[in-house]
Amino acid sequence: MKLQCLLVDDEPPALEVLESYVREVAHLELVASCSNALQAFGVLQERSVDLLFLDIKMPKMLGTEFLRSLRHPPKVIFTTAYREYAYEGFELDAVDYLLKPVSLERFLKAVAKASKTETPAVAEPAQGVNSDAFLYFRIDRKMVKVMLRDILYVEGLKDYVMIHTVGGTPLIVKQTISGMEEKLSESNFLRIHRSFIVALDKIQSYSARHIEVAKEELPIGRLFQKRVEEVLG
Repeated sequence: MKLQCLLVDDEPPALEVLESYVREVAHLELVASCSNALQAFGVLQERSVDLLFLDIKMPKMLGTEFLRSLRHPPKVIFTTAYREYAYEGFELDAVDYLLKPVSLERFLKAVAKASKTETPAVAEPAQGVNSDAFLYFRIDRKMVKVMLRDILYVEGLKDYVMIHTVGGTPLIVKQTISGMEEKLSESNFLRIHRSFIVALDKIQSYSARHIEVAKEELPIGRLFQKRVEEVLG
């Protein structure tokens, strides 16, 4: 299920950057982009929004003031050029606080926090798969051990991948999706799309066009359909 996103920023270049990032992430969907709080309020009256990217220093009404005015606010990630608002932002239970210019890596880390969900049921490892198998990935300047049995699926985005795991915040790794495919080639994983690799034992259902993993509907790419049919039968 995609996260419905609303962007609010009075600077067109900043909006353009965020729009490009949102469109690149498969489980995000852009609802609207607004240049002020009044426009955003109108969108929220008409549409359901899961995640709000909100600038703070805007004319007429600060982003923090706008957030306080909402009776049932969505999850919010603040975006601003001013560090001094950080404390107030976190007091309002913001998921994260991004300083401009926002890099892709930092954006992905914030989205990973917002994407954290309840722990889904853990499927038993497929027959013949080593349940103790693991890989190390460089994350935040240290090598982090990831058990292969905990990986639900891998989502590619340019030079990064987002590793979605059982009951955890997605992990952001500087690695191409093709590089991940090579690392996982001897294990229980299948490339189904140019942007997705799934754990076979975590598949809940599938059709000719989609595979469901952890309640997420992932697309099957046209170039990968034959291989998916061969593996899944």
